[in-house]
Amino acid sequence: MCIGPLKRLCHWGPLTALGIIKIISFMMVHCSNMLLPPTGSFLGFLNMITFLLCSGLTIYNFLSSMFEGPGYLPLKWLPEYAADEAFLQFCKICEGFKAPRSHHCRKCGRCVLKMDHHCPWINNCVGHANHAHFTLFLFFSVCGCTQAAIIMSISLYRAFNKIWYSNYGYENPVQFTVSTLALTVFAIGLAIGVVLSVGALFFFQIRAILRNRTGIEDWILAKAILRREPNEPPFVYPYNLGWKENFKQVFNFNFETVGDGITWPVVKGCNQYTLTIEQKEQKQEKRLRTRPYLVCKKYSGWWFPIVHGWRVCLSPPLSDEPRIPLNPSETINVTRWRRYWLFGEKVPDDPNAKRLRGWFPRCCVIEIGGYGDTVSNNDVKKNQ
Repeated sequence: MCIGPLKRLCHWGPLTALGIIKIISFMMVHCSNMLLPPTGSFLGFLNMITFLLCSGLTIYNFLSSMFEGPGYLPLKWLPEYAADEAFLQFCKICEGFKAPRSHHCRKCGRCVLKMDHHCPWINNCVGHANHAHFTLFLFFSVCGCTQAAIIMSISLYRAFNKIWYSNYGYENPVQFTVSTLALTVFAIGLAIGVVLSVGALFFFQIRAILRNRTGIEDWILAKAILRREPNEPPFVYPYNLGWKENFKQVFNFNFETVGDGITWPVVKGCNQYTLTIEQKEQKQEKRLRTRPYLVCKKYSGWWFPIVHGWRVCLSPPLSDEPRIPLNPSETINVTRWRRYWLFGEKVPDDPNAKRLRGWFPRCCVIEIGGYGDTVSNNDVKKNQ
């Protein structure tokens, strides 16, 4: 059993990430020692030292973003002035108000300062305190894997064309056994996959930093724009101070966090609660849109429920939010609709019971309003 700091590491995400780093690094060093020996030329030395530097900085920033964490709002937090509580949301789990830009992470079990998202690869949230380390982890991963993919691909080319090199008198020191050949091909696939996927994530993180908008705030801003009428004044995002100032809020020479993560500089015409007021209004509209549904088919909570049809399996919601199991006769308050999936919250028998929210197949429920004010038992049996 893992205890203390190791508990954060004992998770499929960090273990998989470290395994990928180890495989790519091992095969990169193996190929470099054959293709460009570091003791044979300055180019070989530069190649090796550059890769080892990228690999070391990748691991350092990976571990720093994991163990340093995003920074958490103190439990039972209250604003300085009681009158400001009207502008904030209350977190029942942390038993306190959510500060501006803070959001509760159901996986960490705490309210996170300037929460961007929960990353399974570091088994932690990305937020105020570790945003710089996480972004640098992505950057050095892409740099190291790009270099590794190039060197290993050249090594494979030399190995597959060794007869041509020998016929024309070229020295070809690259030799593979069956096992090292298989590992090299596998490592190239991993490296290319990292460059494409992590490179895309790095792009989105840099864009978020330059705009001073987290992934959650992007969603709030998009809804703020859509819900306003053409004759209404546009919503002004309060934290975009210009790309230079936005960048300096995350990156500085000593890599220390700027500010306390609770109070933020805002643009002229806005205040500390501009975004929280907008979010509360959006949630109020969401509550007004809520529709009750009655469960008519059992759902196990699987992410790919084959028993409910191939259309349901091939059209999952593009979200890492949970799926909730359903039992007939339960009531669900639905707030989001997709063609084959719905998102809602179970109506508990006990008011103090834990809230269960998530996605489930649309074919498992009947809208109560769709069959009059209530749904009869015959309707439920008909759809079971």
